[in-house]
Amino acid sequence: MTSEIKVPTLPESIADALIVTWYKKEGDPVSRDEVLVDIETDKVVLEVPAAEDGVLGKIIEDEGTTVQAHQVIGSIEAAAAGSSAPETAAAGGSAAANDSAGDAVADSTSADEQAGQTSPSVRKLLETHGLSASQVQGSGKNGRISKEDVEKHVAGASVSAASTPAAPVAAVPASNAPSALPITADGERVEKRVPMTRLRARIAERLLSATQNTAMLTTFNEVDMSAFIALRNQYKVQFEKSHGVKLGFMSIFLKAATESLKRYPDVNASIDGDDVVYHGYCDIGVAVSSERGLVVPVLRNTEHMLLADIEKSIGHYAEKARDGKLTMEEMTGGTFTVSNGGVFGSLLSTPILNPPQSAILGMHATQDRPIAVDGEVVIRPMMYIALSYDHRIVDGKGAVGFLKTIKELVEDPARIILDL
Repeated sequence: MTSEIKVPTLPESIADALIVTWYKKEGDPVSRDEVLVDIETDKVVLEVPAAEDGVLGKIIEDEGTTVQAHQVIGSIEAAAAGSSAPETAAAGGSAAANDSAGDAVADSTSADEQAGQTSPSVRKLLETHGLSASQVQGSGKNGRISKEDVEKHVAGASVSAASTPAAPVAAVPASNAPSALPITADGERVEKRVPMTRLRARIAERLLSATQNTAMLTTFNEVDMSAFIALRNQYKVQFEKSHGVKLGFMSIFLKAATESLKRYPDVNASIDGDDVVYHGYCDIGVAVSSERGLVVPVLRNTEHMLLADIEKSIGHYAEKARDGKLTMEEMTGGTFTVSNGGVFGSLLSTPILNPPQSAILGMHATQDRPIAVDGEVVIRPMMYIALSYDHRIVDGKGAVGFLKTIKELVEDPARIILDL
């Protein structure tokens, strides 16, 4: 019996998608719910699981092919009754292994289940190092393998190899090589041309549109982080014990931005044709870097969220972004965006708008700098902040006031707690 493998329903407004990776070859055994193929849209990566146990039949559409919703891209052949044990025994390479066939079947099943529990980013890392899921000990729930587990395994193998005689090593297939080429020291001038991913192309399209179709302007200020750092140091252990998450800079800035959005509704508005739409709620997008590009999941109704709620939500979205599991619903509908280039060491930048939003806040690295306080020069941990805004909606006075409010609230965090 044959069952079809189809492209799932695509998110609204997306016409087609791209087959990124097949995780099985024709003839490989597959288990029900095991991920067979990743399909990339302009926004998200969709995982297509096996509908039943069996063997992967013909792959109709190869990697790199553009496909439509519900298009048939492959098939699964139902496994014949009683065929699992002989196939596993044969894979062991000897008919004399009948006594251990049961163990071989158990090992094979375990490996398939373990592979089905890995995320796309982990599977990619496994492929890069020429490993299978069965070779790595998972530390997560039900043996789930994380990227740290793979890196730990690779590091252990490197130490082991250094202490034993050298042995021939199989070459990693070219398809598993990194996309970028390192600059060589021998003067060889090498180039490599790779197609832009759909997500990267979509990001480029939106950023270019934002710069061409908005009257974008950026204003700057700086924040003395001393008070919040002292508050965090005082309560960080208790906060983590109570809420199960660390207290970071993002939560205080999102709360400050939320309060500022209440006071400056133009910054929380958007243009729709000839109308300006004012939003009576704060849905703040947080820019997150992933292997496939920049994504912006949205925290809904931040006006009702506590600092712990914000930290948990950001951590949850960051993990989903790394695993390529963010949904379209989680990345649409924001009214404002916060981008933290400081995590990469950026000292100052002019963030680009995320249309149709009218503004975006840029956070940067915190550095000790000399500043004047009460007529004396002191060293304080300072952060530059930037607000890029659409001048068609937001006036300069409102933009400066918005940024100044964030500065005042973060420098005196008690005001956020007391709603002052």
